[in-house]
Amino acid sequence: MRRCGFAEAHFPLYSEKRRRSRGDPPSIGARALSIILDPWFYAVAVPAVFLLGLAKGGFSGVGIAATPLLALYLPPLEAAGLLLPVLITQDMISLYVYRHHWDARSLKVLLPGALIGMAFAWWMASIVSDDAVRLIVGGVGLVFVLNVWLRPHASAVKLSDAAGVFWGAVSGFTSFMTQGGGPPYQVYMLPQLLPKLTLVGTTTIFFAIVNLLKIGPYFLLGQFTPSNLGTSLALLPLAAVANMAGIWLVRRTPTGLFYQIAYVLLFVVSVALVYQGLSDLIRG
Repeated sequence: MRRCGFAEAHFPLYSEKRRRSRGDPPSIGARALSIILDPWFYAVAVPAVFLLGLAKGGFSGVGIAATPLLALYLPPLEAAGLLLPVLITQDMISLYVYRHHWDARSLKVLLPGALIGMAFAWWMASIVSDDAVRLIVGGVGLVFVLNVWLRPHASAVKLSDAAGVFWGAVSGFTSFMTQGGGPPYQVYMLPQLLPKLTLVGTTTIFFAIVNLLKIGPYFLLGQFTPSNLGTSLALLPLAAVANMAGIWLVRRTPTGLFYQIAYVLLFVVSVALVYQGLSDLIRG
């Protein structure tokens, strides 16, 4: 059996040229020239895109469920690639709405960490299992939320710059692998008890930059097939409507209730990720 080299494992476009030069048939991704038509795909894609819209509108906890939903139909990294154009479109809408609300200090420490985490994730894309990533993300979220709930009369906490770089790196890693960067990001951001719109705007800017930085690596990893791009385009109208619904809800939710909802959503999603990761590991 012919062994695959580093370039072919990490750069599928290079691999495709090698296949053609050897006279091999093109890969499945190279042959797929139409959008996905299977109704079972849209049974999971439509709720996933709607959850992303609510998340980009401000309820960030719900968005992490989108990739696991699509992963019921597609491999997780391919699902993340299909969702990326949808995410970037929603980012553009939210950036305009929240352009005056953001915390510069948080972005200055989180973004360098995110770059490190994404670079590491690109290198580890063919090594780390999706189940391991789910367990890490879910475990971090659970420990964080339980610590908050069990600590009475919590007050605003300014974490160190080193903590920001660390959690930015974890968020960048998990966002690259599964579009699940929310829980590590929230571990750093939620304890600061920033004004509601400042938190939402900072989150919007952070993940908009992270998502734009994924384009090159995802392209080199072969995730932007014609089928994925065409399907993403078909989902964009729903993405825009869901995004506006999230923005409308955030502006009408009191700040205290908003934070309570954020913690509950983070807890529920974290439990689901741990359960999914453990179940797949046990079955596998």
